Amino acid sequence: MTSRARRKNVVPLRIAGRQIERGRTYDLHLDYSQSYTGISISVPVRVVAAEKPGPVVFLCATVHGDELNGIGIIRRVLFDRPLKLQRGTVIAVPVVNVLGLESHTRYLPDRRDLNRCFPGSPKGSLSSRLAHLIFDEVVRHCDYALDFHTAAVRRTNYPNIRADLDHPVARRMAHAFGCELIVHSKGAEGSLRREAVERGIPAIVLEAGEVWKIEPGVVEIGARGAVNVLKHLGMLTGRIEKPRHQLEVRKSVWVRAERGGILKFHALPGDLVRAGQCLATNVTIFGEVQNQLEAPADGIVLGMTTMPAVKPGEPVFHIALTTQSHARMKRRISGRSQARLHRKVQAELATSITLSSRS
Repeated sequence: MTSRARRKNVVPLRIAGRQIERGRTYDLHLDYSQSYTGISISVPVRVVAAEKPGPVVFLCATVHGDELNGIGIIRRVLFDRPLKLQRGTVIAVPVVNVLGLESHTRYLPDRRDLNRCFPGSPKGSLSSRLAHLIFDEVVRHCDYALDFHTAAVRRTNYPNIRADLDHPVARRMAHAFGCELIVHSKGAEGSLRREAVERGIPAIVLEAGEVWKIEPGVVEIGARGAVNVLKHLGMLTGRIEKPRHQLEVRKSVWVRAERGGILKFHALPGDLVRAGQCLATNVTIFGEVQNQLEAPADGIVLGMTTMPAVKPGEPVFHIALTTQSHARMKRRISGRSQARLHRKVQAELATSITLSSRS
């Protein structure tokens, strides 16, 4: 146990004005704003405390109000069956951005990105006040954090963990989670993950799927990953479930449209691609071929657009670049045929995309 965790076991944990007692579960609400008619708006919080002391872990989702997969993940971990912690405490916030969720948008009503506002200020904008509330009431009490996200609107992501791989504890958490792809990133300034890590709280992010959906495969892989991390931290018993291979990614590149037109896709999220491979064909609205988009290097499709209509400069494919040879990666990924979960996720992500064979 870290010295930080030992200190926390001495000081009583208080959330939303309630002292958290060991062996109990709490459903709480953090008031942070009001409607035009003066009705309180609050953030729901569930706290699960084991009988024995241990790490305090933060699970959060819907920092962006249109990213719903994390709600499904936290529901699966905490609500489908009782979470029988052996030690420690889990603090879960399935919907951070309540107003964004209710208006089906990424942002808060002040049009700010909440994930650029942490740690926030009690006297700042609406977004800054919410960021401060979450950081002050929850994050600062925690030893570790997991934040669940999806791709932005009109895109989808193959499940991958984002973490500062130069931070030893965050790197071990990222591997324990159990995604095939682990992407090195410190996170944007003002993001919950980056600000938590800078304050001594190792944090990782799951990026998976697309907005406005709760996708079954993403929920399964996210819930399994959260449970894996709790096992890794000694809060749950059991074997950590990992895929047959894991790849650390330290560089990626976007392939962008050069012409306005309609795309015919030839690759899907999670596909292994070679340098020069045709990823999509750009045609006019009358079907005349304009150009082809090619992979700039060997890699794996980390994410892609789900919108076939494009203008020049718009992002189409996000390619994770590998340091391993294409042949070696092909041998490792061939084991995915036995990896039911990752195969299921890849198939589900492809339902929003029409794959065309090259003529």
